[in-house]
Amino acid sequence: MSIETDLRACFETAVAAALPSKMLATHLPEPAAGRTVVVGGGKGSAAMAAALEAGYGSDVLLEGIVVTRYGHAVPCSQIEIIEAAHPVPDATGASAARRILALAAELGPDDLLIALISGGGSALLSLMPPGVSEDDRAALNRALLASGAPIDEMNCIRRHVSRINGGRLAAAAHPARVLSLLISDVPGDDPMDIASGPTVGDPTTLADARELAARYDLPLTPALTAALSDPANESVKPDDPRLATATTTLIATPMQALEAAAETARARGWQVTIGSDTIEGEARETGRAFAREAIAARATMKPGDAPHVTLTGGETTVTLPRDDRTLGKGGRNVDFLLGFMTELGDTGGIYALAADTDGIDGAEEVAGAIVTPTSHARAGDRLAKALHAYDGHGLFAALGDQLITGPTLTNVNDFRAVLVLPPEG
Repeated sequence: MSIETDLRACFETAVAAALPSKMLATHLPEPAAGRTVVVGGGKGSAAMAAALEAGYGSDVLLEGIVVTRYGHAVPCSQIEIIEAAHPVPDATGASAARRILALAAELGPDDLLIALISGGGSALLSLMPPGVSEDDRAALNRALLASGAPIDEMNCIRRHVSRINGGRLAAAAHPARVLSLLISDVPGDDPMDIASGPTVGDPTTLADARELAARYDLPLTPALTAALSDPANESVKPDDPRLATATTTLIATPMQALEAAAETARARGWQVTIGSDTIEGEARETGRAFAREAIAARATMKPGDAPHVTLTGGETTVTLPRDDRTLGKGGRNVDFLLGFMTELGDTGGIYALAADTDGIDGAEEVAGAIVTPTSHARAGDRLAKALHAYDGHGLFAALGDQLITGPTLTNVNDFRAVLVLPPEG
């Protein structure tokens, strides 16, 4: 098999390790004495709902609503699955969030709310405070995605212009018991940053959100500016008594995916280093740094040494320019690879794969791509053009090096594998 095929196998193993069908059933509680209601949001939430139904079997009466990205639905027999827009929210997502919040508010002390939360839920569970339109929220999301802010800072702002995130869903369900099952797509696995934390307390404040909006010079509409100054929009704090019966369980994390991929790499005779699963920073600059490290590592290798692969996760960022240049189609993984390719040049013996485990890099139905020792030469002057236009997907499509999976039905953030081969004898 080719090296590219082996790298793809590592990525596929990482994704498979985070599939809800493999691990969710072991985390299910006993059904409630009253109603067992299932709600959720995220790109993996429909698959989570299907795994939950399979885990309980047909004898347990369930009800509920889960909202996922268009194209990510999985058939369920008792739980209603709704598809909505991501990463920029739409009215369908807002309607689903409104119904989920109303359903939670119906519950009493004998009932159980199971919340299935995965990455993408911030946009899919999008319900604005009074006075803020969906157009306002869509404009905010676009600005956040272009700002270069890390995910925890973006979600701080999102939690304070929401009627369902920032602990509000769990508070609405009080006094029912709430169990949240989460697939983490954020560096550090903090539940309040996974889908902006609809069922967990939030220690950040409106003042924090205003400071971040000013730091990144976000073009807030008057309605958003007013919302971030309205005490009624403060999030639910961790010590709020309405959260006393809420518990949270992480069922899949980026590190679990990296460890699974490591076993696939070792089976191919590669030496493996599992690096950080919390890599952040500007994507293309991070790519350049990874390439420099790979070049330095190869310089120390001898003929006959085993190939060495470094596996990392996390979530880099892309800060888009505000000038009038024409922008192409990109995402943080292909932007990482553009930087990697630029620094690597025509150096031999080094490969890199970078992809999003949900199968979507940026807004495109492309998981990522692979850089090979011939990529730089094959790209030619198109590389500089792609960098200027933030058009990573365009370049890798032209090179034939895209990684396309379709919806994976899970999301444990970005996956990167940098492979260094020894020099030939």
